[in-house]
Parts: sequence; C-alpha cells; structure tokens
Amino acid sequence: MNIEFFKMVAQAAFSNPFSEQRVEIDRKIVEAPESADWEAMLEPLLRKLADNLRELQKTGGLVFDRNADEDTRAIGVSILFHVFHQYMDRFDRFTEEQMEAGEESLRAPFAFQCLEDIAGFGFSRNEACRYVAMFYQIRRAYFFISKGLIGNSPCMKEFRAQLWNNIFTHDISWYESCLWNRMEDFSTLMLGETGTGKGAAAAAIGRSGYIPYNPNAQKFEESFTRAFVSINLSQYPESLIESELFGHRKGAFTGAIEKHEGVFSRCSPYGAIFLDEIGDVSIPVQIKLLQVLQERTFSPVGSHDSIRFKGRVIAATNKSIDTLRREGQFRDDFYYRLCSDIITVPPLRQRLREMPKELEQLAGHLMERICGSDLKFPIIGKLKECPGKNYAWPGNVRELEQAIRRIMISGFYAGDSSQPPTQALALEKAVEAGSLSAKELVEKYCCDLYEVYGNYGEVARRTGLDWRTVKKNVRAGDAAPRVD
Repeated sequence: MNIEFFKMVAQAAFSNPFSEQRVEIDRKIVEAPESADWEAMLEPLLRKLADNLRELQKTGGLVFDRNADEDTRAIGVSILFHVFHQYMDRFDRFTEEQMEAGEESLRAPFAFQCLEDIAGFGFSRNEACRYVAMFYQIRRAYFFISKGLIGNSPCMKEFRAQLWNNIFTHDISWYESCLWNRMEDFSTLMLGETGTGKGAAAAAIGRSGYIPYNPNAQKFEESFTRAFVSINLSQYPESLIESELFGHRKGAFTGAIEKHEGVFSRCSPYGAIFLDEIGDVSIPVQIKLLQVLQERTFSPVGSHDSIRFKGRVIAATNKSIDTLRREGQFRDDFYYRLCSDIITVPPLRQRLREMPKELEQLAGHLMERICGSDLKFPIIGKLKECPGKNYAWPGNVRELEQAIRRIMISGFYAGDSSQPPTQALALEKAVEAGSLSAKELVEKYCCDLYEVYGNYGEVARRTGLDWRTVKKNVRAGDAAPRVD
C-alpha cells in the first residue's frame, strides 16, 4: 500500500484550489512538468487515485474512522476526494438549475446516490450525509468565486484565494472537523474603492454556506438563492435604518401601519447578511449592530421579543477604516467585532498595472453580460485609444462597464475628467523621469499602496516595513508636494 501517495492526495484535498500550493501538490502527485496547468493534471491524478484504491480494496474493506491514525485518515480523505470528483459535474449542473429555480429547493436524487457511495466505503450514514452537503458547498463556492470574479492578475488570484479561505478557513481540515457549523461567528470586513466588486465578493461568500442535505426528501434544506441578503446603509435616513435592519411591529411609530421584517429577520441561518457602506452609519447604529454581533439576538422596533440571528455578517466600506477610527467616526469595539477577516478588493488600476491583458478579459466578460454574447465590436481598441492604457479607472469595473456602453452608443469614451491623476500614475511618471530621491520614492510608494488598500497593516505586509514606518511615510508623502 502506497501510504505516501494517499497522504499527498489528502494534502491536495485540503488545499485551497485557488492557490499555487494546490498546483504544486498536483504536479508532485502525477510527476508533471512545471508547465502543466491544474486542469491538465486532474484527470491523470484521478486515474492514479482510482488505481490505488482498487489495489487497496483487494487487501480488505476500506473503513473510515475519524479517530484513527494519520495514515488511515489520509486514506479516508482520499476516498472522499475520489467520490467528490465522480459527482463534481453533477453538483455544478445542480447549482445552475437551482439558480434558475430560485427560492424553491429542488430535489437532488443524485446527491442521495453520492451519499450511498460514501457510506459504501465504510462511513456512517450521518457522516456521509454531512459530506454530501460539504461537497455541494465546495462546488458552489468554486462556482461563485471563479465565475463571478474573473481576472488572472496576481492580485486577483490572491483575492480569490482569500475568499476561499474566508469560507473554509486557511486549513479546510479544521473546517471539516469542527468549524463547518460554527462559521456564523466569523464576521468579515471588506474594504475597497467604489465599483471594485465588493458586492459580488460578498455574494460569493453568502451563497456558499453549508446547507444540510435531507436524505428522506432528497433535497438540501434550503435554496442557496435565499442565503444572501444585502442592504446599502447609505440609502436610508437615520430614522429608518433601525427598521430596515431589525424590522418593526405595527404601530411602533407614526406611519408603521403594518408589521415589517428587517434584513436580519430575512437572513437565512445558512447564509449571510451584507451591510454595504458600513462606514456611513452613525455611532448609535454601530452600537446596536455591535449588540447583535455580541449577543446574536435583536429586537424589532416597538417590540420586546428577542429574535436569534444565525447567519454571518459581511460589512463593506469604500472609506479608509483607519481614518474613520482615528477621527472617532467608527467605534473600535465595533471594528474588532467585524474583523475576524479583512479582505481588500483590488482596484482596477492595480489589476491592469500587474497584467494589462486583463482589460481584454474583463471587457469580454462585460460584453457578454451586456449583449448576451461576446460580440466582436472594436471595444478594446477604443479603450486603448482613449482614455488610454494609463487611465486610472477611478470608478473601477463599474466605470469600465459604463465605458463599454458609452462606446457602443457613441463610439467614444474619454474618461472621467473630474478625477485628478492618481498618485500611482504620477509616481510611475516620476520614476521614469528619475526625479525622486530614495526617501521620496519610499514615501510615495507607501502613499500609492495606501491609496489602493486604505490600510497601514496591508501596506506593511507588502513592503516588509513596520506599520509605524509605513504610517510615517504615508503622512510624509501626503504632506509633500504631489509628484505630478
């Protein structure tokens, strides 16, 4: 029995599919060259795994025991990896079918057969049922992250890997063993400029929660289309935000002529609520949201009923969270309840700076969404012609989509003339001209990164500097004349 092979397969199974680590493990398993990509290696890996399992079966029954030694667990994980890939395509089709069906949970008899196959390898039926639900979750997460957030620039690859970790943690073996039904306590704070795609990222997380499988009904307990509820907090006046968040009872205030359910009531226990523009809410609202995060309960306006909230919370802002906290507009205790994970969505200018060809990929994707197909209009040529390859795209992907529409209507898009040149573009020109000292270069580079990420810690991580040094450089750079 080749136990080292099974250990490598188990390592692959628990690796982030959007990470380079997974690719490296697969290459090692199938002894593929460095040029081989992940999809090319998957088929030979699965074939080799099936051969090894057949050899193992000849020596006796395969029985999985969670409390067994490391070698036996590696075999158990390899079995799950094998069964998962036999049903992977069917789970993908079911995800698309459920999207079309909407809130009614569809029957999934194929999932029942998957359960039977897992149980046939010696897993208990309860364990097999849980793994079927986890298989479905894994494929949904991969579907929404890969389909909804395209781009091959390094920052986008890292971003997708972060989203996967947000759903399953950085070590899925931890998730599988004890966290699969406890992720509601892990809140997420999403940062990034307007138009970068924070809503799409939040939806990918919210629609990828664990949903139990009911073998008697041969259905998952709920449609994932109900699992994500969002609210833009900036669009409501202060007097109505509490009602929109927590709901109200009839007669709770003037104009409350009927009962109203807030977003917290509508959020599924298997999903997430997305609080967009969290940086715009007042301190009193922050305090009430803090109570929900701490106690996991809330009361509708005008009621003393205590309602349990079981979903996850994802919050987002396009403002600098450090600045808001420093100026007293964002409570520290509220921040610390939100920051189980902090994800920064990369701006379009960073993506294009790292990989200029990403503009073509994004434009093709947006064209397909706008027109229903990727028509061969000369969009890319027009975008490169004007506003030009060095345009900063202050409105990010949202602006790019409207630029495509403008070109389709008028044949031309000149860019947003109201926006000044970014520090990033100005820095690039100054470096080319050789007009900066080493001190100025570090200061301006820190300013450039801070403009992108809005977070001293992230700039420190990327530059290898202490965060206090980063803060000093950013302030010095801001105080100095702009390099443009």
